Amino acid sequence: MAGALEGVKVLDLSTLVQGPQAAALLHDLGADVIKVELPEIGDLGRHIGMLESIGISPVYIACNRGKRSLTLDLRVAEGKAVLEKLCESADVVLSNFQPGTLEEWGLGYEQLKAINPRIIWAAGSFLGHLGEEATREGADMVGQAYGGMMANNGSDGGSITPAGGLVADHCGSLNLTAGILAALYARERTGEGQQINVSLVGGQIWAQASEFTHYFHSGETAGRANGGHPLVHALYGVFATKDGHLAFAGCPEHLWPKLVEAVEHPELLDNPRFGTYVSTPEIKKELFEAFEPIMKERTTAEWNERLSQYEQRFAPVRTHDEVAADPQVLVNNYIVEVEHAELGKVKMIGSPINMTGTPTRWGTEWAELGQHTEEILLEHGYDWEQISALRDAGAL
Repeated sequence: MAGALEGVKVLDLSTLVQGPQAAALLHDLGADVIKVELPEIGDLGRHIGMLESIGISPVYIACNRGKRSLTLDLRVAEGKAVLEKLCESADVVLSNFQPGTLEEWGLGYEQLKAINPRIIWAAGSFLGHLGEEATREGADMVGQAYGGMMANNGSDGGSITPAGGLVADHCGSLNLTAGILAALYARERTGEGQQINVSLVGGQIWAQASEFTHYFHSGETAGRANGGHPLVHALYGVFATKDGHLAFAGCPEHLWPKLVEAVEHPELLDNPRFGTYVSTPEIKKELFEAFEPIMKERTTAEWNERLSQYEQRFAPVRTHDEVAADPQVLVNNYIVEVEHAELGKVKMIGSPINMTGTPTRWGTEWAELGQHTEEILLEHGYDWEQISALRDAGAL
């Protein structure tokens, strides 16, 4: 069956994670994604954390599998002209350069709209496209810092630390994807494309909508996580076990007696304040102090088995290798095993979205730099003599 975005052509000019991951999700939803990369260098993501075993970066594979690679120097007049020709039949142009860069090259929204009124021009940035600091460069780390996410991590008195994943890039990519999908839907009614702008900082603020709203109405910042969440005053947090860690997502009133039975500490029932799902910071502190020594009485595996029997809201804190081996993860195709042309069977990230009528897909190959250049140009009406001339001009 065809994907939901079958027939949609995306020109992905972006680099690293914020833009490329958005384009990757569009590919998984069925779009034809052409990755436009700088000749000889390519996406900077190709060079981060290079894996010697396969000669490429996991960042590039994760954010670009399934795309076709076209080398094109947009700073060269001939390269710009090629992109303009591709835009005649494209649906989406996606980038994450510094705001103003594409405009300087004559490839801003207004310029491309003149070529194709249906074009959707989508851009991600660090701080947003407006304001005095719009042209500042940034990446995930500073997105977490500038947007307030990083300051809430860890515990009071401890060091500031970023999240272990690229959460600012990821939030930015999802917002970029959402904007593009909405624009495609709107175009069905209006027949016209539009300009979309998102940013790392905007994504971090949106991800903390609850915490910022707390600040707006209380005048106080929510504070650091301290092993849980500063606004959730319940059994909501991470506890050390005999050999690892385990997280609770709260215990509703109807599950409290079962939890007391599971941990085999009936004296907890003597405190009626503990039996409520949401309480106060003071009761939360007492609850944590009560459970910290209890959770150290058994191993994570023992707690996992026991708490499952008593239908509790919890999860062991797992490493990547443990997640990748989980049958629940595999059956939902969040991680998949595919046949690679050169490497044989390999595990890859699947799709977080499941659709019955228009199934999602995942790329099983990742392109060499410029692998599909000639193929794509021939599709768009260029002949071999013209392609050779473009190479001579330094456009490819």
